Amino acid sequence: MYGDPATIREILTELGDTWAVVGLSANRDRAAYGVAEVLRRHGKRVVPVHPRAETVHGEQGYPSLAAIPFPVDVVDVFVNSRLAGPVADEAVAIGAKAVWFQLGVVDEAAYHRTRDAGLAMVMDRCPAIELPRLG
Repeated sequence: MYGDPATIREILTELGDTWAVVGLSANRDRAAYGVAEVLRRHGKRVVPVHPRAETVHGEQGYPSLAAIPFPVDVVDVFVNSRLAGPVADEAVAIGAKAVWFQLGVVDEAAYHRTRDAGLAMVMDRCPAIELPRLG
């Protein structure tokens, strides 16, 4: 339900190529760094969102979703589950088309709020795993 194949395919292929990755920093040892690289290899623009607002993979970072001065299609969330709900709410507020909660990030109430707001949403999945499955 939280990662149905049709929604995964829609987010990865139809909803746009600008991805804000919340929790992405210049730390190469973090999963977000590697996933961002996979997204880039698949043609996505990856915008880092982290309190330090670091430049990652050549892209300027921002301290919050609201600080990004251009439209974002998908918000990819690499934060603790207890922090993920407010990020999903911010994604709705900025007009994103979709929210993607990474592996281990689960907030059922946020999932329902986000879907009720009209956004596509996937939870507890990784786009770096799902992209190769698309063929």
